[in-house]
Amino acid sequence: MECTSRKLRVVYGDYTLGVHGEGFDYIFSYAQGGLESIVKNGYEWLYRCPKPTFWRALTDNDRGSKFHIKSGSWLAADMFIDCKDVEVITDGVSQGKPVAPENNKYGADVFAENVIVKYIYETITTPMTTVEVTYDVASNGKITVDVLYKGAKGLPELPVFGLRFIMPTLADKYMYEGLSGETYPDRMAGAVKGVYEIKDLSLTPYLVPQECGMRMGTDWLEVTRHTSLNNSRKDNSAQTLRIEKKNDTFAFSCLPYTASEIENATHHEELPPARRTVLCVYGAVRGVGGIDSWGSDVEEAYHISAEEDITYSFVIC
Repeated sequence: MECTSRKLRVVYGDYTLGVHGEGFDYIFSYAQGGLESIVKNGYEWLYRCPKPTFWRALTDNDRGSKFHIKSGSWLAADMFIDCKDVEVITDGVSQGKPVAPENNKYGADVFAENVIVKYIYETITTPMTTVEVTYDVASNGKITVDVLYKGAKGLPELPVFGLRFIMPTLADKYMYEGLSGETYPDRMAGAVKGVYEIKDLSLTPYLVPQECGMRMGTDWLEVTRHTSLNNSRKDNSAQTLRIEKKNDTFAFSCLPYTASEIENATHHEELPPARRTVLCVYGAVRGVGGIDSWGSDVEEAYHISAEEDITYSFVIC
């Protein structure tokens, strides 16, 4: 008899794919177009499917240089994106998109050493381009995430490019190994490499709510929560989700709001109550400028061309 104790148990649902192992349960949705659930030791980490993100809240410098006029189409692309295709691969064999009734050919007990789920997203920009997000699940539960943005001629410069995770409740804290303080590609020379713990997820108190909280050059990140939307959960102990670099370091922000929520507020009291944790893991970040308060663009070296491919990877542990 084949040993299945260290293999993944794969459940082919009508519109979802379940991947289960010791201490973890993942659900990949065909209908919602993404990874719908990450449960570690019975604790849920996702409120919405992770989706590509292209926008950051405008800074005063962005407004002064009219960056939002030149690249505003990325705000719409950030809010609305279409999942065009899904492919499931188990142990190197493509299963296509096994929705009902195709899923009926799979038995109740299906096991695999490796499961890969690929999502292809199409932007609503003109011209259109695509983003490919690949989740590679190993038998130990680690998920390697590979993200590929396909550059297209004629698209305006990007504010950022990454993947946005929204967690069900507000995090207690996060810890990371990377650069000290709030850093950006053109604001990191004075940062010190180390391990840092952040217990306050609130926005930087600029007069007008705007982009903040970026952490560059990160090796690993741990987000800690103890609250849950599951009213039947009696264990209130702290739970931690860890993200590690695959090869190169990554950038991230961990805030209570999405970029569009920050964008909509002209004063801090206009922000909604902090209910969720919005974790964005970035592969590319535009500089913030600051040559003067109004008018001067970010230096050329810190722009992000949307006409070139962008690829990066990280691991969910």
